[in-house]
Amino acid sequence: MNPDVSVQSMSPILDEPAVRAAAFRITVPFYHEMGRLGLVDRSVELLDGVIVRKMSKSPLHMFVLQRLQRLLLAAASSGQLVRTEGPITVGSSEPEPDLAVVEGNESDFAERHPSSALLVVEVAIYSVDLDRRKAAIYASAEVAEYWLVEPECARVTVHRLPAGGAYQSVTVLADRDSLACEAIPSLRVVVSELFRR
Repeated sequence: MNPDVSVQSMSPILDEPAVRAAAFRITVPFYHEMGRLGLVDRSVELLDGVIVRKMSKSPLHMFVLQRLQRLLLAAASSGQLVRTEGPITVGSSEPEPDLAVVEGNESDFAERHPSSALLVVEVAIYSVDLDRRKAAIYASAEVAEYWLVEPECARVTVHRLPAGGAYQSVTVLADRDSLACEAIPSLRVVVSELFRR
């Protein structure tokens, strides 16, 4: 974002419900134009019409992310593309999940971002509350499965069956539970193995 704009100086006014309701919401095309003009950078994403700064990535975040990426690359079949921090465009949002498996190949997304995915994964250390909120965005995009991976408590919350902007099935897995992706049947791992060092 523009370095002259202080996030801290904006936050008190946004605590007021009336101000939040009146705030100018940004469309995806406007957000893209802001990026083209250099008004936003890779440190942000668009969520429900609001530009949100992404959290920094700790070594633990990267450790778990790389392990998951390796598993996804091994499990993805022909016609499935594993994307890292690639945008998904849905409604007034363009989240950039840590990992996503989408149907298609590179050339399918030369001029547009995917609008859905078979699987989206967010690794959450500093961003747990925000990533929980993203479940509604991913459900609206008809993302078949959303994994919220929390390394610090060694658990994974699996969201399935998107309908009406919400997931109808939410399951928390930990320890020796088996984590299996219904959308990608060859993707299966014991939860504790994701975090074993």
